[in-house]
Amino acid sequence: MEKGLTFRKMPKAHENHLCYMIARKGLLTTIDVERVKPLVSPANYMCTTCGRVAAKAENLCDPIKLE
Repeated sequence: MEKGLTFRKMPKAHENHLCYMIARKGLLTTIDVERVKPLVSPANYMCTTCGRVAAKAENLCDPIKLE
């Protein structure tokens, strides 16, 4: 296991997290940009697990507030 990686049980609302939405689509499929836009703009939070940004903390697994 790489240093810094942590594994934990995700909450029931994980399907609302951006990392889940993107990961379940796989790397070779397109993302519904219109669905994702309102979730990421303005970028107020960043996930410390995957590095994605979101407007609301509730859409990330492990959010921190961007200053």
